[in-house]
Amino acid sequence: MEFDLGPERLALQKRIREFCDAEIVPRAQENDLKGTFPWDVAKKLAREGLLGIVLPREYGGLGLDVLSLCLVLEELGRADAAIALTVESHNGLCANHLFLHGDEEQKRRYLPRLASGEVLGAWALTEPGAGSDAASIKTRASRNGDGWVLNGSKTFTTQGSVAGVYVIFAKTGGNGKPELTAFVAEKGAAGLGVGKIEKKMGIRASDTAQLHLHDLRLPAENVVGRVGGAFKDAMRVLDAGRVAIAAVSVGIARAALEEGVRRVKARPGDYGLDVPSPGLTYAQKTLAQIAAEIDAARLLTHRAAWLLDSGKPFAREASMAKLVSGDLAMKATTEIVDLIGPEGGSLDSPGQRFFRDAKLYQIGEGSSQIQQLVISRHLLHG
Repeated sequence: MEFDLGPERLALQKRIREFCDAEIVPRAQENDLKGTFPWDVAKKLAREGLLGIVLPREYGGLGLDVLSLCLVLEELGRADAAIALTVESHNGLCANHLFLHGDEEQKRRYLPRLASGEVLGAWALTEPGAGSDAASIKTRASRNGDGWVLNGSKTFTTQGSVAGVYVIFAKTGGNGKPELTAFVAEKGAAGLGVGKIEKKMGIRASDTAQLHLHDLRLPAENVVGRVGGAFKDAMRVLDAGRVAIAAVSVGIARAALEEGVRRVKARPGDYGLDVPSPGLTYAQKTLAQIAAEIDAARLLTHRAAWLLDSGKPFAREASMAKLVSGDLAMKATTEIVDLIGPEGGSLDSPGQRFFRDAKLYQIGEGSSQIQQLVISRHLLHG
């Protein structure tokens, strides 16, 4: 693994940082307070090619590697973690599932539309009674002639109400052997309904909704992958998604650090930096520790991305990156809000937005406790 990102990746990083500073950061506070999906930003993301980052060019994507995706997502996480989640889930969950496990006809039919931003993608796995334990979902798919009929409900589906293409998981099989199968469906299909749109504490400009499936009829060609084989497929997609989520969390921590540095520089007297001191101040210790931990989390994330790009086993490293970066995002935003003081809790301060966003990144795509479970299994049984 090389630490030099190379001129192409550095140019991409610079381009996305400038795009974020011009198009996303100025509206981030407003979009958060509104709590509605910013379609205008989604269109700009599409024009930048950010809705097909790792998809091959033959399907309309940029054809970049996962390490490049991580660079993009860190910049987006620094700017607005809600926008970053839209890009991450669209690329890493829905589009990636179809790319990894769909047949050629499905790839040709859906991936160019997803890459261009003609439609957004959603990945519907979570249910009211099945979060971390995906095997316990209740949504059922029953055979109906040559096709299938799906019934059930999904919750906390990112892009749930705004997507045009959905990958939906349901139980199939019989004889006491329930199995998971993935299906692809499009917006407007009879029996696919959008329920409650969630009002979340953070990432409020990201669309999150319930889905209701009532006699959703899908033909056999809408099965993604092998019938009964979707649990393994979903875990593969989630492992890759954890690398991407880790990059966003690094971006959130970086945003908090930059806000802390800006505040301390603007008002050094408030932090004991206007007079010589024999020791480190609280502000100096806090900023230095966060900066060091951001670099450590970024290196873990880039290692996992490099392993994934190299075709090597990466699940343990993905969980390590997700665990460390998710916990760091929460720690960094908490400490920076504390450092800023009462102003940090004001809705006019970006610090409180970073804090609220960080908690949901600590939970999403496998909580810290799930990552600890995965890592311990590798240590004890792997």
